[in-house]
Amino acid sequence: MDNKKSCGFVALLGEPNAGKSTLLNYMVGTKISIVTHKVQTTRRRIRGVSILGDSQIIFIDTPGLFQPKRRLDRAMVKAAWSGAVDSDVIVFLIEANRGVTSGVKENLKKLREFKDFPVSVAVAINKIDRVKSEELLKLTKEINEEYEFEKTFLISAKKGHGVNNLKEWLAGKLPIEEWLYPDDQIADLPLRTIMAEIMREKLTLRLHQELPYQLTVETEGWEDRSDGSVKIDQLIYVARDGHKGIILGPNGSTIKSINIAARKEMETFLEKKVHLFCQLKVRPKWLDEKDRYSEMGLTFSDGDL
Repeated sequence: MDNKKSCGFVALLGEPNAGKSTLLNYMVGTKISIVTHKVQTTRRRIRGVSILGDSQIIFIDTPGLFQPKRRLDRAMVKAAWSGAVDSDVIVFLIEANRGVTSGVKENLKKLREFKDFPVSVAVAINKIDRVKSEELLKLTKEINEEYEFEKTFLISAKKGHGVNNLKEWLAGKLPIEEWLYPDDQIADLPLRTIMAEIMREKLTLRLHQELPYQLTVETEGWEDRSDGSVKIDQLIYVARDGHKGIILGPNGSTIKSINIAARKEMETFLEKKVHLFCQLKVRPKWLDEKDRYSEMGLTFSDGDL
């Protein structure tokens, strides 16, 4: 008798830099979400697909939960809560070294306000290698006093400690359903979008201060060539003319090194040779353009959350 398949959505929630993207990439087995030391780098809801036995776990890596100030911030936070509403299970991540911050308390308060609530909510205390065991015991008690979690996991998403236990638990919580994706698909993002995210990650890692939050990347052209390689044309939108010089660097050295790093990662991901061409465009109002939000998979709105 065939085993019944299960399939469902797991939303990863938490403050910026809690380790959601790192955990998603580990679960999926390859990098599909931006991971940097800078906060608020995930802008869209990214779905990564992971299989364990007869279970297909569809992870939703949401933008970090924070106090929004700009239109883009509001759209990102709205997308995060939207991902929670659409899920079967929620994993709430906190950083062991930061503990129960005021932001964590605010987010848990909002989590309690949901009407149509998922069956299970677990907490994953991440980056456990950064604190002592006695501090972890104290933190486990404190976080469960703030919210009645069904399960508590102590993990290091970067090193993989405790992640398999979390994955097994999640697989057991999913509804009996046919799989939504083929067994060889790891994400529901188009390749064009993944390539744009790779370029944005390299820009974010190389550039400093606010500039990474003032730019976006779109894949404008994609040409599969007869020799098996692919030609990719990308547009990098910046908000100010002065930003172009920063990205270009002396004699174009900065954009050249960024391009090389992005191309190498694209080749690893696609398993083929990539010819990457980038153009810089100044769009002072891109943060207020509906089309840019649609490209990022976010909802454009003037209203408050």
